Amino acid sequence: MAKIDEDPKPTGELALQTLALPKDTNSNGDVFGGWLMAQMDLAGAIIAREVAKGRVTTVAVGSMAFLRPVPVGATVSCYCDILEIGRSSIKTRVEVWVKHYDRNSQQKVTEGEFVYVAIDDSGRTRPVNKPS
Repeated sequence: MAKIDEDPKPTGELALQTLALPKDTNSNGDVFGGWLMAQMDLAGAIIAREVAKGRVTTVAVGSMAFLRPVPVGATVSCYCDILEIGRSSIKTRVEVWVKHYDRNSQQKVTEGEFVYVAIDDSGRTRPVNKPS
């Protein structure tokens, strides 16, 4: 359990890091939620592909809540944990943290569950070899 005076830290493996740019904004000038979700999907797919040792495709996204807006110029970091490995599926949890260029601390902005299925070169589902 974290001490009250400690800052919370991301959990999981850093899978993707990028910069929020002006082209990624909504009409309010903050980063568009759909862009953020796309970054999460990419991060989860990177981890799932490593587990599956090949191609994967997204089949489901769990609930998400946007905790705070993401400003232009923030460094966006996606951290992933594998939650479950099925016969052909991989369920991941993706947390997104941002670091503002003018601050040294990170803040969590959202998290969600993404499910991927391993596929072969023909796009058909294939089994995942579970790690020992």
